[in-house]
Amino acid sequence: MVNAIQFLDREGTFTIEQPENYSGLYFPIAGEGGVKSALSPNLGGDIKIDQNTFLMEPVSVENLHNNRSGRNFWFHTEMGAWSAVGASAEEESKRFTELQDRSELKAGFMWQTVTRQSAKYQLKSEITSFVPLKHNVEIMYVEIRNMGSLAQKIVPVAAVPIFGRSADNIRDHRHVTSLLHRIRTTENGVYVKPTLSFDERGHQKNHCTYFVCGITGAGEKPLDFYPVADEFIGDGGSFAQPWKVIKNEDGVPAGSRYEGKEALGGIRFSPITLNSGESATFTVVMGITENEGEIENILDAYQTTEKVKKSLGDTKKYWQEKVNVRYYTSSSRFDCLMRWISFQPILRRIYGCSFLPHHDYGRGGRGWRDLWQDCLSLLIMDPDGVRQMILDNYGGVRIDGTNATIIGAKQGEFIADRNGIARVWMDHGVWPFMTTKFYIDQTGDTGILEETVSYFKDGQAERGGSLDSRWDAEYGIQQRCTDGKIYKGSVLEHLLLQHLCAFYEVGAHNHIRLRGADWNDALDMAAENGESVAFTCAYAGNLTEMAKLLLLLEDKFGWEQVELLEEMMVLLGDDSQVYNNVEAKKKLLQKYLQTCIHNVSGKKVPVAIQKLADNLQSKAEWMKKHIRKTEWIKGDNTEGWFNSYYDNSGKPVEGYFENGAKMILTGQVFAIMGGTAEDEQVAGICKSADHYLYAQEIGGYRLNTDFQEQKFDLGRMFGFAYGEKENGAVFSHMTVMYANALYKRGFVKEGYKALQTLADTALKFEVSKIYPGIPEYFNGEGKGLYNYLTGAASWYMLTMVTEVFGVHGENGSMVISPKLISEQFDEHGKAQIQLRFAEKEFHIVFQNPKKLSYGKYTIKKAVCDGKLEFHCDGNSAFLYREEILSMQDGVHQVEVYLG
Repeated sequence: MVNAIQFLDREGTFTIEQPENYSGLYFPIAGEGGVKSALSPNLGGDIKIDQNTFLMEPVSVENLHNNRSGRNFWFHTEMGAWSAVGASAEEESKRFTELQDRSELKAGFMWQTVTRQSAKYQLKSEITSFVPLKHNVEIMYVEIRNMGSLAQKIVPVAAVPIFGRSADNIRDHRHVTSLLHRIRTTENGVYVKPTLSFDERGHQKNHCTYFVCGITGAGEKPLDFYPVADEFIGDGGSFAQPWKVIKNEDGVPAGSRYEGKEALGGIRFSPITLNSGESATFTVVMGITENEGEIENILDAYQTTEKVKKSLGDTKKYWQEKVNVRYYTSSSRFDCLMRWISFQPILRRIYGCSFLPHHDYGRGGRGWRDLWQDCLSLLIMDPDGVRQMILDNYGGVRIDGTNATIIGAKQGEFIADRNGIARVWMDHGVWPFMTTKFYIDQTGDTGILEETVSYFKDGQAERGGSLDSRWDAEYGIQQRCTDGKIYKGSVLEHLLLQHLCAFYEVGAHNHIRLRGADWNDALDMAAENGESVAFTCAYAGNLTEMAKLLLLLEDKFGWEQVELLEEMMVLLGDDSQVYNNVEAKKKLLQKYLQTCIHNVSGKKVPVAIQKLADNLQSKAEWMKKHIRKTEWIKGDNTEGWFNSYYDNSGKPVEGYFENGAKMILTGQVFAIMGGTAEDEQVAGICKSADHYLYAQEIGGYRLNTDFQEQKFDLGRMFGFAYGEKENGAVFSHMTVMYANALYKRGFVKEGYKALQTLADTALKFEVSKIYPGIPEYFNGEGKGLYNYLTGAASWYMLTMVTEVFGVHGENGSMVISPKLISEQFDEHGKAQIQLRFAEKEFHIVFQNPKKLSYGKYTIKKAVCDGKLEFHCDGNSAFLYREEILSMQDGVHQVEVYLG
């Protein structure tokens, strides 16, 4: 089975034959109005808006092959009943035999088409699923064709089980909540409006109507309906063998009503006769609304085949244009994969970290890190609105440098935590600066640092160490001053607090405490004594970059001072003697935290830019030197790596032990990226990673070696099977960040190896068993899991654009400094990328006729539109923002000559 998935065009459209023969496949289709769907090759999966509003029964990946309650479309014929989606007991019995229906799945961004042909029934179906742009519904468009030589009389029946309640009710109160159902049939379909909703919010009056409606391609209404699941199935039947269809029994007319039953969007159309070669079409519309009056208008929009096809075409075009970055290398398959990777951040903004079958992150939505990392891809593809998004996100930061951990439904809406569990992830302060710095580089908008934003406030105080007994709901969720006014500080002030407070919150070894966990959420059992050396490196790297940014503001923009909250001065008024003293650090931090448990003064004092930059730089350098001195593990043959963590017993977790070498990739990534690792150490890390972590056949670099113990003094990850998820899987996110860090430091061949092995594994369907894209991780067999919704996609795209092709911003100007290697150029010695920068479209062609590799070529010349020359220094080409903004609209051709 070589290349089971074939790409049909450069837009990423792909096809696969007999997709139902592979377990665990699913595909996302959604819109921006709220509907989020998942479809298996047999149209299993679910449809929902949020955790409390599921039209179809919620599914996990295991349900995809266990459940039979998916979308279905039947045709009763003289020979029996045929499922056009392949979800019948008869078809299941033929699986993997010569009698199996021939099927093919074709898909692109937000649409899926499954074609199926039956030798027995002499029928061929084509079912296209998509969410239209204008309405919050899922469309199932069905075309049936008679492939036989004789005319056939068929009775079409759509069957979509309607769950109509919260995901909580999949187990809790499953039967009781069916008693709330009020079901009725209309001329077009089945409506279900429960009287109440039972979910985590309590018992509330329900306002949602769940509906499944149908119409023929000629605009004809259904004949009758099957609105009750158990009557449709019949005694001894099932969704895969429903007696109503098999016996072709009459349904109920429009205007029928039922109460307290499991509902079904069962729609029977009038019998039709198809002559040889003739076809007919049907449209099924599935949705959720609080305004039943709009359903008729929705149906009018899809009442004919022409209208449905027009909507499908508009949908395809819209999402293709959304992904406005295109890649052209020596491998068209890789380029198509990159289209899907670039689409994934859009999917995560819609689906959050849940709402697809593999994602068991609880109740959906995105987390704090996701807000910031998804902005990275937005800044490349769709920067409009990112500025306000960043400002709104800073509203989740507390005055003690921690942040709210649950993101509300609306932008800038935050919730302290879930179920009253106070958690502090020590890495959360790292990501906002990385994103804000990238935003400034891409746009030149340094003024964002001066914008004032409020702080989040709740009952947690002292970085989760105590409670503010005076806080209540009347106080509100914004930090106030002693005079009762809401306090606002600059974005720069928010950034400083996130880093300064973390700097002083150290453990016994003078590294930042691990607390609830860091990026690796599964390191969650060392809250008292655990330390994250890995993210201490990350904070150090940020502090270095922050100091550089401040000096840039002074030198280029004339900033002389900034105003900061008066209480913060204790965090800046130290000297280097404090840095070596763990207890002095803790005491200093506690002094600050005590001043802002409830209110703050609101007073601000000026701080000189130079003094502030020096302060940050001295902290950064101390952290780096301390880690180099205390955490470097020297191996044989120039190998070596950094210890990443201390466990709750206060012991380092990496190094050489009786049961073998122990190494974790995370600490190496941030030591390289943040500048803690010196060049010689980077080389040693690469050798060690290749020795202890690299497994080419399953995707590349594992997250860690096998510790051969459960380590309850560090985290739950060690309870997982080795090679799964955070315990030793090839975790795409960290592997991509490893590649990014290596590229940044000039270790290009090593970075390429990390990126390319992931891509090769993703594209090797017989191993990965996933549709195109980068999964969250590859397990011990190389199978991709947690598809689509991973921060790895944003970082992969970021690395390809800004490091591999080298197209990035520096204070708003375009810089091109490629790190392409010889095998990435095509047979003509070209590599190309098309993207937007500074609101203009660029098609950049790298001309390398000798196919030289990075390190062997320099930039000889770069020209835009054949006349505007870039400013070149050999390694980079610059085009100043003012020059870009003066350009006309349209695609601008850039030729970069390498030699």
